[in-house]
Amino acid sequence: MYYINCATTKLVMKLSNFYLTAIIILSSCSKSGSSGTDTGGGSSTPSVTISDVSQDRSTSSSTFHFSVSLSKAASQAVTVHYATADGTAIKNTDYTPATGTLTIATGKLSGTIDVEVTGDSTRKDDQAFYVALSDPQNCKLGNTKATGTIINANGLYFPVDNTGYSTPDHYPGYTLTWSDEFNGNSINTNNWGFESGNNSGWGNHELEYYTGRPENAFVSGGNLIIEARTEPYNGAGYTSARMITKTKQSFQFGRIDIRAKLPKGKGVWPALWMLGDNIDAVSWPACGEIDMMEELGQQPNTVYGTLHWGLTSASHQSKGTNYILNSGSFDQQFHVYSMVWAQDTIKLLVDDHQYLTVNAQDVAPSYPFNNKFFFIFNVAVGGDWPGTPDGTTVFPQRMIVDYVRVFQ
Repeated sequence: MYYINCATTKLVMKLSNFYLTAIIILSSCSKSGSSGTDTGGGSSTPSVTISDVSQDRSTSSSTFHFSVSLSKAASQAVTVHYATADGTAIKNTDYTPATGTLTIATGKLSGTIDVEVTGDSTRKDDQAFYVALSDPQNCKLGNTKATGTIINANGLYFPVDNTGYSTPDHYPGYTLTWSDEFNGNSINTNNWGFESGNNSGWGNHELEYYTGRPENAFVSGGNLIIEARTEPYNGAGYTSARMITKTKQSFQFGRIDIRAKLPKGKGVWPALWMLGDNIDAVSWPACGEIDMMEELGQQPNTVYGTLHWGLTSASHQSKGTNYILNSGSFDQQFHVYSMVWAQDTIKLLVDDHQYLTVNAQDVAPSYPFNNKFFFIFNVAVGGDWPGTPDGTTVFPQRMIVDYVRVFQ
């Protein structure tokens, strides 16, 4: 358009120069494409991809193996640069940074990039770091980054702030006859067993599936930790643990102290309670039930103590009340839930403050609480009383028990 008014000879010369320039450019492009290096590549060029890695963190250093694959074997050796980058995992703390060039030999389809992850046993949120690819030679990038997920959720050390109320290991007129201080590295199976499953909601339309896995119950730093998780498991949407001393340890009368820190969240229902040893013979509620502590997670400043009895389910009766903290909530620090248990009388206490008394004359027609009882410690999820967790409920939820002591 610019030369439309020029002389014919000048126009022909200019057009000739234009075609010459175009030929030179095309020739240059052709030479570049024949060099064997392709970062964007045509259909004949293999693409390289790197796969994510997700694995449990171990207590000692471990290696994450990132698989790098070609879509097809290359006719020449393929190289690609790689470098790690922080996510929630931090280099030199959670993993050793790595950088370099990976070579996949002619005719081969894959290679591996190794990254060392630092050992740690702490139970905490999972962490992530990345391995990024760049500068492909004789290939093109199918993806540029992979995620390394460090699974910390199954670690068996959980740090706990020990502040809160505590009680002595002796009282005048009493002898410490049994206790579990939850020291050591595992749950004492001479004291505790596990009830498993959902059992049709355990009579309360509960939502959890109870397991005996260390993911749901473990001992750490002198504490028992029962953990409720949101996860699909055997048809349920939550898991937790329900521990019992049935057939292992049972008790009749005395003073019982349980030091515990409770969870907090809508639909979470922790309990420290007891059932009569004769439950298999007479069923519930004839065996009697003593709820030393129940909490609704949406009311974290309140706990409930209740006794249940009755010859049949149709004649079930109960007596109970609640205890409300003057300030704070039961998830913030430890409190001690106690029972003073004598012939025909039970008293419940929180931090040595008595708040419930039940006598034989309160219970008719049969008083079951002079018999032997066993412990149940559990964290339920959902159910008729607490309702279903909602968007405000953060998982995992944990009940932490420092000790249980029986004085007689």
